Amino acid sequence: MMEEIFIHRILALYPNAVAHKLLLTLMFILVFWVIYFSSKDLEKFLCSLRNPISLNHWNTFRKSFYAEAPPDPEFSPTETELRIKGIMEKLDQLSSTTSSTHSKATLLSPQDTYCRGDQLDVLLEVRDHLGRRKEYGGHFLRARMSSPALKAGASGKVTDFNNGTYFVSFTLFWEGRVSLSLLLILPSEGVSALWRARNQGYDRVIFTGQFVNGTSRVLSKCGLTLHSSAELCECPHYRDQEDFYCVKPAHVPCEALTHVTTRNANISCLREKEWILCCRSNMGLEIMKDFTSIEVLPCNKSINIETKCQLGRKTPFPSGYTVKRRWIAAFCKQIELNETKNINDCLKRKLIYLMGDSTLRQWIHYLQKVIKTLKCFDHHGAAIFKTHVLLDAERHILIQWKKHGHPFITKNLFSVKDENYIPREIDQVAGDNDTAIVITLGQHFRPFPIKIFIRRAINVQKAIELLFLRSPETKVILKTENTRGVSQNAEMFSDFHGYIQNLTMRDIFVDLNVGIIDAWDMTIAYNTDNAHPPDYVIGNQINMFLNYIC
Repeated sequence: MMEEIFIHRILALYPNAVAHKLLLTLMFILVFWVIYFSSKDLEKFLCSLRNPISLNHWNTFRKSFYAEAPPDPEFSPTETELRIKGIMEKLDQLSSTTSSTHSKATLLSPQDTYCRGDQLDVLLEVRDHLGRRKEYGGHFLRARMSSPALKAGASGKVTDFNNGTYFVSFTLFWEGRVSLSLLLILPSEGVSALWRARNQGYDRVIFTGQFVNGTSRVLSKCGLTLHSSAELCECPHYRDQEDFYCVKPAHVPCEALTHVTTRNANISCLREKEWILCCRSNMGLEIMKDFTSIEVLPCNKSINIETKCQLGRKTPFPSGYTVKRRWIAAFCKQIELNETKNINDCLKRKLIYLMGDSTLRQWIHYLQKVIKTLKCFDHHGAAIFKTHVLLDAERHILIQWKKHGHPFITKNLFSVKDENYIPREIDQVAGDNDTAIVITLGQHFRPFPIKIFIRRAINVQKAIELLFLRSPETKVILKTENTRGVSQNAEMFSDFHGYIQNLTMRDIFVDLNVGIIDAWDMTIAYNTDNAHPPDYVIGNQINMFLNYIC
């Protein structure tokens, strides 16, 4: 109605017929555009007028005026918009993740000098790439103090307040110039991604069994779980509920399985964006701090510990420190057993069973080099994974290493005929005052769901309890797994997995009368990043062991 009144008034002003037609045409166009833009989002249109004309706006207008025009073969608006959206999503995700550069560590109650034995505290605030403080915890951090000139190092204790802040404490074990290091190993988003991916399944490692049939060898798929309709060979352990399966080859009995080998399946359960968080270049980054090195003075203070290292004693964190590459326990008095005679006197009439992975097999090689009276007995078997035995017949010393059962990851063939699960091995030990067992688990379990490791640890605990019932004087020592640095395959072997397993082991073994060799703490203090630590670390682990049993 308003439009009609407006038109009549215009026509009264312009009575000429030609003008009438021209005005009617213009009014028709005006009414058309009013209706068109009313049907669209007027606010978007107005915004487009306030901003520079974008390529998307231009294409909207172009399509309105030139509906029949062919599309530009060099440009696809839909494809570009999708790419822009994808890039923006990645940037949004990265900007909200933790930044080591924007995070900040502040020294609490700073002093000009500190005394040996004092505690030094640091407040850490983690922030994202936009400088905003994170409102939750869960970051995987590593704290270390060191004096390179003294070849000294120790771990720092990290407490997570679950609100983006962390309390980091260091015990100043030695005097001199000390530097502090705080590393962001993984942001909380990376931790969540690894945790989810780890518990997705069992397919990251491919097990292949070798069946021997006369002079021929048949290979078959094996695993902790197998989804196959084919007939399976089972290696059941009914009491422990730990099974291992192989697809049974045609015309070959299950008993013909002799060896197993493994390889990585190159399967990832991480999403594309999660890989960015867990890739090597984003791991182990130094966090900014507002202080430099500090000076530690003796202040007439001495740290004297009179209690001998004993089984069952709770170990603090950090459990010790290293000076001049010598490991010094923080909770018990050590005796330095670095001479062959001292070690032989300690080991006389001892039966020592080492059960675990290759980090414990290193003990065999080290002892053989250091103690010349120990002779290697060839136990046959498959290369380095066979049972290793050292003997000193004159002093009645026997030291044996045996690998733990599945899962065991290696490209080399290893025999399944001379191996057993650690709980079964413990069951076969009679035990007495001169018998010692050392156990380590972890590295080979990292690629599998955590419940596999938990079940094995619980079964080992139950076996030790039975051992103590029949032989309470038998000595049992748990060597925790060590760090292996920033791995090239973080999804499978990240130290985050090892850290969780260490916490699990300590929780399960907390009430047992066992000794702890904290290899995790040691390798952080020594700053070693090899899955197989150097000899000076192994030597200090063995010295700690000897202090427990002698």
